[in-house]
Amino acid sequence: MSSRPDLNSHLPSEAQRKEPQSRLGTEVLSLLQPSPGERILDLGCGNGDLTARIAAAGAVPTGIDLSADSIANARLRHPGLNLQVADAGKYRTDVRYDAVFSHAALHWIGNAEATAHTVWLALRDGGRFVAEFAGSGNLVALTDAVRQALSVRGYEAEGRIPWYLPTIGEYAGLLERTGFRVTSALHFDQLSPIKAPTGIRAMLDSFATYFFAGVAPEELDAVYDEVEAALMPFLYRDGQWTINKSRLRIAAVKLPQPKDA
Repeated sequence: MSSRPDLNSHLPSEAQRKEPQSRLGTEVLSLLQPSPGERILDLGCGNGDLTARIAAAGAVPTGIDLSADSIANARLRHPGLNLQVADAGKYRTDVRYDAVFSHAALHWIGNAEATAHTVWLALRDGGRFVAEFAGSGNLVALTDAVRQALSVRGYEAEGRIPWYLPTIGEYAGLLERTGFRVTSALHFDQLSPIKAPTGIRAMLDSFATYFFAGVAPEELDAVYDEVEAALMPFLYRDGQWTINKSRLRIAAVKLPQPKDA
C-alpha cells in the first residue's frame, strides 16, 4: 500500500499554489497593459513574480496576500517591492489605484462580494480591474470522479470543493452590481499536462485536505485507484496525464458613484 498524505497537515501556501501560474500570466498582463507611473494593486500576489513584472513596466505596484508565508517569500524574491499581508475582503487604503490586477487568486477567496467591493473602493473613478482565475467547470472531471468514489463508500461528497468557481455571467453580474462596467470577459478551457510522475495521484495529494477530510486512511488507496481508473480514458494520452482547467479572464472599469440628486 502506498503512503497517503497527512490530512491534518497545513494547507499549501499561496506561494506554493501560485508558483506554476506565475509563469502563465503573460496574456492577462497584456490585458492589464501597465504603464509607467501607474499605481497598481496586485490582489493575491503570491510569490510576487507578476508584481515584479508590473514594476518592470514602470508602474508602481502594491502586492497583497493573506498568506504571511507567501509575503515573506515574495519579499525575499523581490526585495524593494511594496508587499503586504492583507485580507482581500477587508483591505482598505487611502491610495486610489489606477488599476487592480489579480491572477490565479480569486478562486481561493470565498467572499466574492466583499472582494469586489474592496476592488471598487481601491480604484479611482475610471480605474480598471483585470483578473484571471478558475471558473465554472474547473477540474470538473477530477472532482466528479472524487465525488463518485466517495459517494459509493457512504461519504458525503458535497462541500469538499474548496474553490469559488463562478460562470462568466455570475461574475460579470457581480461586478456590474458592485459598480463596474465589464469591458471584456472570456471563459476558456485548457488541458494542462501534469508534470509530477505520479500524475492524477499528485493532484489528489495536493488537494487531499479538502477532498478527503474524514475519510478513513485505509480507504484512500482504493479511492485513488478508482479515480485514476475513471479518468484514464479521458485525461491520459501517449504516456502523459493532463488535467482539464477552466479559466475566467475579465476586465472592467469602475463607474463613478452616482451623486445624490
